[in-house]
Amino acid sequence: MRKIIVSMWTTLDGFVAGPRDEMDWLQIDEQVLRYERELVEGSGGLLLGRITHADFAGHWPRAAQDPEEAEEVRRYARRVDTMEKIVISASGNIAAWQNTRRHERVDPDEIIELKRGHGGDIVVYGSLGVIWSLVELGLVDEFHLLVHPVFLRDGKALFEGGRPPQRLELISAEPFTSGVVLMKYRPVDRAAS
Repeated sequence: MRKIIVSMWTTLDGFVAGPRDEMDWLQIDEQVLRYERELVEGSGGLLLGRITHADFAGHWPRAAQDPEEAEEVRRYARRVDTMEKIVISASGNIAAWQNTRRHERVDPDEIIELKRGHGGDIVVYGSLGVIWSLVELGLVDEFHLLVHPVFLRDGKALFEGGRPPQRLELISAEPFTSGVVLMKYRPVDRAAS
């Protein structure tokens, strides 16, 4: 069965973007790029929210062909461009991008059917609402957190408050020379609320 892997760049204090979606705190180095490339090369599809899908559709197909981009970036972009993309959008107003299909909402039966499908794992980038829904339904198999050595103190949190704790088991931790640490976890059980 395919796994659903949430891959997220985050700060040490748990934010994934600044209050106005700022991402100027990222420390992207060769090791981060290698991780991202290897992740998508070993995966079969992307599961994205409407806004992340539109952002990706506006960037990656163009980056795949841009001679000004580094070869590592173009290679990643070519893979993302050709992958299966499932976009969650109630409105149906989604960007045009090859190999994209839409689901109206995060339906547990549809997600389980996706997991039973053929191909590699399904990666979730961005898309906080989709992630929160998947977590609530117990459908995330792994979290890959690229923790950056910075405190934002304000911004968009990876997880919303007011929910029961979720216990995780560490799969691996790999520090990069930039100070970013890739931590991979899997859910083990729900703590009592």
